[in-house]
Amino acid sequence: MFLIVGLGNPGREYENTRHNIGFIFVDYFAPEIAAGPEQVRFQGIVQKGRWNSHDVILLKPQTFMNISGASVLECMQFFKIPVENLIVVFDDLDQEFGAVRTRVGGGHGGHNGVRDILARVTSDQFHRIKLGIGRPNHKGAVTSWVLGKLTSSESDTLNASFAVASERLLSILNQRAKLEKK
Repeated sequence: MFLIVGLGNPGREYENTRHNIGFIFVDYFAPEIAAGPEQVRFQGIVQKGRWNSHDVILLKPQTFMNISGASVLECMQFFKIPVENLIVVFDDLDQEFGAVRTRVGGGHGGHNGVRDILARVTSDQFHRIKLGIGRPNHKGAVTSWVLGKLTSSESDTLNASFAVASERLLSILNQRAKLEKK
């Protein structure tokens, strides 16, 4: 079983913001695994799907970004999902808008949602898919930048970015599924 977590903030005021790109990606990816209807569980919005004979859980924590780990840990414990089968998708200020970067392990890179997941899961050995949102020109503008609404040109770029992220996510699932069969 795999857990794919998209990070964001709940509420209308945060819809279509750069900080919610993880939520937006999960919605984009859901048809890929024929995800069922959304349910409210584990302090989040959950969908279940199947991919290549494996169960996949999609989670959008509704705890607000800075305490995302509470929702993630609750879901992981309930389904007994190993940390190696956790994939977290989130916004990354340090990459240009539309860039996609994947990695396993490491620190939080200043991202408070990832920081909280690291603190609660107590392992850094989960997969991360970082979606670039760029950085504002002025350091004091970071909060308004990440919480700012996506522009129309940024929204247009998302489909290409999400297609790349989707391919990489499926590659991670393939690799993990092969390891589980051994």
